[in-house]
Amino acid sequence: MIDPQSVAFDFDGVVADTMRLFIKIARNVHRVKNLTYDGFTCYDLLECTDLDEATLTDIVDRIQDGRYTDPLEPIPGAANVLQRLGDQYGPVVLITARPHAKPVEDWLQQILRLDRNKFEVVPTGSFDNKTKALTLREISFFVEDRLETCYQVQDIGVVPVVFSQPWNNEPHPFKRVASWPELDSMIKWPDTLPEKER
Repeated sequence: MIDPQSVAFDFDGVVADTMRLFIKIARNVHRVKNLTYDGFTCYDLLECTDLDEATLTDIVDRIQDGRYTDPLEPIPGAANVLQRLGDQYGPVVLITARPHAKPVEDWLQQILRLDRNKFEVVPTGSFDNKTKALTLREISFFVEDRLETCYQVQDIGVVPVVFSQPWNNEPHPFKRVASWPELDSMIKWPDTLPEKER
């Protein structure tokens, strides 16, 4: 069971459906028609697409800066769980490899309707810096979609939970969840505890 007072979340691919936005930007801005969600079978997009580096960089920059017209949709169910965590245990900690917090903060307020005092966005600027952010906040569980990060997280004593995506389907030793309702069922909410533990 996940301790609701000591859990943090990645943003892209866990809370936000970023890869579907990636496909829309590729199609509408760069006229790339051959990308499919299930085709992202690895995390390194240069490796699993035929996009050139300049196009890939432009799409990623647009996403990170908030410069897109198609909506960045939430992963179904994320809003309900994050709202409940924020109400009962806030602030919810989101640790992202993005370099800037503001686009994520704005999105959480505008799209998920989360109150600003109910979440903390920690931009690390690098996948490798997430472990430091987790340690500083004494996080015990981290929900992440990048397997390489999950191994790093495990090495510092944090329990990784893999949010299932096409790019993390290779064998691994971690707990996997396929949806936010499944993740919700793993959280040790007060009303799910025996009376003596509440």
